[in-house]
Amino acid sequence: MAGPTRTGGDRLGRHRVIAPEGALPQGATKLDNSLPLYDNEILIDVATLNIDSASFRQMKAASPGNPKAIGEQVLKNVAAMGKQQNPVTGSGGMLLGTVAELGPKYSNPAKVKVGDPVCTLVSLTLTPLRIEKIKEVHDSEQIDVVAQAVLFDSGVLSKIPSDMNRKVCLALLDVAGAPPQADRLAEKGQTVYIIGTGKSGILCAAAIRAKLGKNCRILASATRQSSIDGFKPLGLADELFVANALNPGETLDKVSKLTGGKMADLVINTANVEGTELASVLGCRPGGKVYFFNMATNFQKAALGAEGIGMDVEMIIGNGYAPNHAEFTLDLYRKTPVVKKWFDEKFGA
Repeated sequence: MAGPTRTGGDRLGRHRVIAPEGALPQGATKLDNSLPLYDNEILIDVATLNIDSASFRQMKAASPGNPKAIGEQVLKNVAAMGKQQNPVTGSGGMLLGTVAELGPKYSNPAKVKVGDPVCTLVSLTLTPLRIEKIKEVHDSEQIDVVAQAVLFDSGVLSKIPSDMNRKVCLALLDVAGAPPQADRLAEKGQTVYIIGTGKSGILCAAAIRAKLGKNCRILASATRQSSIDGFKPLGLADELFVANALNPGETLDKVSKLTGGKMADLVINTANVEGTELASVLGCRPGGKVYFFNMATNFQKAALGAEGIGMDVEMIIGNGYAPNHAEFTLDLYRKTPVVKKWFDEKFGA
């Protein structure tokens, strides 16, 4: 039975902002993560945090060989801010859990009920969170926890389909904004260059192949040969190569060689480090498009870098939300056997 609730909650979550005054939850430095709920909120018993790739990589680098230290950093972040927001990268992630309570005025667009397994489709950087215990830190960027989270009436979540492994679903929905936007941007006859061969890079390539088939050319690069070797069996790219995107000149030379100097019509950056901005711009033809689905992107570096080399390209900020993005990505997973196999093997154990 639902407990007592508070009144006066704002659908955007402004009532949870402690500091600074006037901020929305994502931009807040401190959120109120206390209970009971407000009457237009939903409470989730959290099982797993899916830390975004840029944030996890940074925390891992700061504590080499010590997964426990990553968990301790997450606890520190939540204690300081009332939410999981990496103070270095500014990014968060998303979560997997079970509906624990629905406020009586929560609009419930996803039609969930108490006990339903759900993934949030909004960032942890705006989600009030209370962690009781870190259970295990996985190298898959997922952290098992005993915790509770609050979602505002404006927040988006998805009920986990009964036929799907929960952690596979979490991994897919973590980057669900990327493939539908890649589908929207890619056009027949284009050369598309994808930087990064992780889960978002794989899903973008799969979405473009599903839309255009062989009526496009897909290039993909990664920093390590092992990443290329993992991507190659999927058969989604026409050209795979090792290139350090932190070295713009190296990327320029390799893409130029593969395209006869024409460069790519569309560049999709799915890397998880800052410093790849200029490589993305240089991999693109003048007048082309660069889509940054990379939470480590420094947009000042991207804009001033393009200006400094006299490059006129359209730069698009990656948005974790697109209309029906969860359905699009889960459908892509189901209909693409090589993608399904890759995600099942990596996240389904």
